[in-house]
Amino acid sequence: MNGLTFDRRELFDYVAAWLALGVAFTLFFEREILSNPALLFSGALALNLLTVGVAFLLHELAHKVVAVHFDQVAAFRADYGMLFVAIMGGAVGFVFAAPGAVHHRGWLSEREGGLIALAGPATNVALVPVFVVISLVEPALWRGVWVNALLAAFNLIPFGALDGKTVLNWSKPAYAGSMVLALTVGAGVFLLSP
Repeated sequence: MNGLTFDRRELFDYVAAWLALGVAFTLFFEREILSNPALLFSGALALNLLTVGVAFLLHELAHKVVAVHFDQVAAFRADYGMLFVAIMGGAVGFVFAAPGAVHHRGWLSEREGGLIALAGPATNVALVPVFVVISLVEPALWRGVWVNALLAAFNLIPFGALDGKTVLNWSKPAYAGSMVLALTVGAGVFLLSP
C-alpha cells in the first residue's frame, strides 16, 4: 500500500474547496448576508464550514484513503469553475456543489473501483450519527445531520460521474443495500428534524 500523502496543490485544493463551499452555503442559507456582507465573517460561515464543508471534504478524503489502500496514486483536485458556480448559485438561492474529485491512477478491479466509489457515501452515512450527537450539545449543528444524509443519497444516484453509477456497475446487491441504507437514514433524519 502506498502511503497517504498530500502535496501542496492538493492541500490548497482541499482548503479552497472547503472555504468556497462554506461561502456558497452561507450565501444560500443566510440570505441577509447579501445586504450585510459583514455577517459572512460571523458564526454563519463557521457553521457552514463545520457542517457542509466537513461533509464534502470527508467524503472526498474517504475516496482517497480507499484508493491509496488499493495502491492507487490518488489526489483531490478542486474544480474551480464549479466552485465559482456554487458561490454564484448560493447568492441567487440555488446551490449545486461539485467541488472537485479524487483522481487516481493505477490498475483497479471492478470491485476495488466500486469500493472506492462507495467510500464517500458510506462516510456521509457514518457522519449522520456523529452529527446527531454533536447537535445535542449545539443544535445549530443539526445542519450536518441532514447535509450528510442528503450527500449520501444524492451521490448514490447511478448517473454520470456520481458514485452510484460506479457502485451499480460493480455490484447490484451492494448498490441496492447502500441505497436502501442511505434512503432509510435520510427518512429518519427527515422524521427527526427539529
